[in-house]
Amino acid sequence: MSAPPFTLIYQPEAEKVLLDLYSKKQYATKFKKVRKTLRLLEQAGPRHPGLRSHAYQSVPAPDGGTLWESYVENHTPSAWRIWWFYGPDEEQITIVTIGPHP
Repeated sequence: MSAPPFTLIYQPEAEKVLLDLYSKKQYATKFKKVRKTLRLLEQAGPRHPGLRSHAYQSVPAPDGGTLWESYVENHTPSAWRIWWFYGPDEEQITIVTIGPHP
């Protein structure tokens, strides 16, 4: 782990979610919240208190390491989250997917 700022790398599933949110007008508010969360993750880092980042216990990261979860929303039915892991290089965070909390 290193200190912010981080470079964000997006896996194809995360890119697809972002494109879907961006291209559909009814998701404009959700897209704005996701962008803000990504900006905080990139610039302030996962330790920013508003992100409430923590290890996601149910599933490992694609590389077998720790998968992390950060809040896009809270106190909302099916609140959205961003799942990510550190790497592949120092000062990089790979965004795995974005979506509602299961």
